[in-house]
Amino acid sequence: MDVKAVRDEFPILHQEVNGHPLVYLDSSATSQKPIKVIEKLDEYYRGYNSNVHRGVHTLGTKATDEYEGAREKVRRFIHASSTQEVIFTRGTTTAINTVAASYGRANLSEGDEVVITPMEHHSNIIPWQQIVKETGATLKYIPLQSDGTILLEDVQKTVTSKTKIVAVMHVSNVLGTINPVKEIAQIAHKQGAVMLVDGAQSAPHMKIDVQDLDADFYAFSGHKMCGPTGIGVLYGKKALLEKMEPVEFGGEMIDFVNLYDSTWKELPWKFEGGTPIIGGAVGLGAAIDFLTDIGLDEIKEHEEKLASYAMKEMNKVDGMTIYGPEHRAGLVTFNLSDVHPHDLATVLDAEGIAVRAGHHCAQPLMRWLEVSATARASFYLYNTEEDIDKLVAGLKTTKEYFGDVF
Repeated sequence: MDVKAVRDEFPILHQEVNGHPLVYLDSSATSQKPIKVIEKLDEYYRGYNSNVHRGVHTLGTKATDEYEGAREKVRRFIHASSTQEVIFTRGTTTAINTVAASYGRANLSEGDEVVITPMEHHSNIIPWQQIVKETGATLKYIPLQSDGTILLEDVQKTVTSKTKIVAVMHVSNVLGTINPVKEIAQIAHKQGAVMLVDGAQSAPHMKIDVQDLDADFYAFSGHKMCGPTGIGVLYGKKALLEKMEPVEFGGEMIDFVNLYDSTWKELPWKFEGGTPIIGGAVGLGAAIDFLTDIGLDEIKEHEEKLASYAMKEMNKVDGMTIYGPEHRAGLVTFNLSDVHPHDLATVLDAEGIAVRAGHHCAQPLMRWLEVSATARASFYLYNTEEDIDKLVAGLKTTKEYFGDVF
């Protein structure tokens, strides 16, 4: 992969921040957008902005073709068996909430169990907290090892015949842990449970085959994979989606509406009430083209090398604590001695280096780590070892700035 050529595709990277060349290390929060995606969005709004599925005029037909064409691109990207299994949402959060509110509400009752992990993003905790309160089910957690990984024997102990739903993130947005979701799905299915995978941190960075994983549901967001904000995907097995009720009602998702009752359109449209996120879907399709042209295997290999290099170089800085396993996805979460992560991020920003600081929407995991917050540097296809060298230099500058605490 020619990283220099890749970087040239991202206009935002070619600027200075606070008098320094931008070093963007916050792609786990949101990725930057290549010119091809920006141009595709511009093309849609300039050339054929119109609603979809509703008009027979030229612009409406073009918009519908592009919108449904993007759905087919998603299908191929995640290896779903049918476009009926691809539902456009506002993002991972909406996708998980849809499953919790629809499948969870219909299939959970008192005595049933939902199993998740302490490393989950809030978007894969709170929906389940709410639905078990409503249904009388119980929320259980698979324990973590000291390095933030999961043992399959612990999964087998936690998932029981009472378990109806297992919901696990594919890659931790804090630890970089790559969870064995395929094997977890096998355990869940043996107990008669369904498996939801939060793919927000995996779909942008590695090849995904939902059929090979045997995920019943798989959720991810476009803005973390070079696409626009406000667009995401819920994949679900057709047999499950057909039995589920929609959670948003209105135009477009209906078949017939009578005065006192209505029927729903077929999949996937029964879950896409109202005017859909047309521009977002078109932009996501362009992002998928961009990533596919580069190659997901190449992107994964590049990021894992960066993560390994970063841990090696960052560990040379006195006072450094890095969280998570040795083998990880392309991010490093850390603390530097007694410097608060927000203060550290502020000093780095003055050097033109953008990192994330805070609890990363994972407060239970922060408590498990026995910290209130951490800093995180996350890498993507446009980052380089030079970016990491600048980060390490920035950490040393931070030490000098807060020298009295060392």
